[in-house]
Amino acid sequence: MINGAHVIVYSRDADADRAFLRDVLGFAHVDAGDGWLIFKLPPAEVAVHPTGEESRHEFYLMCDDLEATLAELAAKGVQPAQPVTNAGWGSRAAIRLPSGAELSLYQPRHPVAYDLDR
Repeated sequence: MINGAHVIVYSRDADADRAFLRDVLGFAHVDAGDGWLIFKLPPAEVAVHPTGEESRHEFYLMCDDLEATLAELAAKGVQPAQPVTNAGWGSRAAIRLPSGAELSLYQPRHPVAYDLDR
């Protein structure tokens, strides 16, 4: 039976982005060998959205208070990549990883599924 999800972030500077997840975001991790860190994520959920374009995947970290989260990250020197916008279903923004890639964040206004029992 399925017991979890594994998210992969491809990076041009994997060591720097791993250090960011470990040191700045404070995610617990295991070392799978040779410094290959695998991080424990907060509870997760998945949604399937229709599109008229090519199929794709997106990854967002969710937070209860997006503005407070961005302020906390800014105090740690994290650069914003996209300002806070109202998406109807929630507020979203993005931060810049050390590799230059964007990591999306959002504060949902919809009911969440990540705390449901099976």
